[in-house]
Amino acid sequence: MSDKLGLHMNTAPADPPVSRPPRLLDQLRDRIRLKHYSLRTERAYAQWVKRYIYFHGKRHPAELGKGEVEAFLTSLAVERNVAASTQTQALSALLFLYKEVLGLDLPWLSELTRAKRPARLPTVLSRDEVNQVFRHVDDPLMDLIVRLL
Repeated sequence: MSDKLGLHMNTAPADPPVSRPPRLLDQLRDRIRLKHYSLRTERAYAQWVKRYIYFHGKRHPAELGKGEVEAFLTSLAVERNVAASTQTQALSALLFLYKEVLGLDLPWLSELTRAKRPARLPTVLSRDEVNQVFRHVDDPLMDLIVRLL
């Protein structure tokens, strides 16, 4: 039997939509936004979490622990030769994931191979190089300025 709109009145009501728990990356993004982190931080953390999950064969991070985090971060330093700041960003993303999203504290990561920070030597001239600069300045006013610097 049909009503005026052409709908069948004797049909059973549609099943309510099945609600699924939010996906892990959605939970991560929600938590980052709740803490008012920047959009760039959100994107970077989401990318690191994806890379971590793919590194371990798409296993859920709740199934993984200290050893897997150390293996991932060590591989970044040893195999991928990333900068120390890059490895630190990946570590921060994973610590945020475990602590803020999954509610798990990771024990101290003692077995982690850290990327080497480059030695930054200041760029200075030797005494001989400074004297060579002085010899090439002809203008007395410029000579005074160069000597003061």
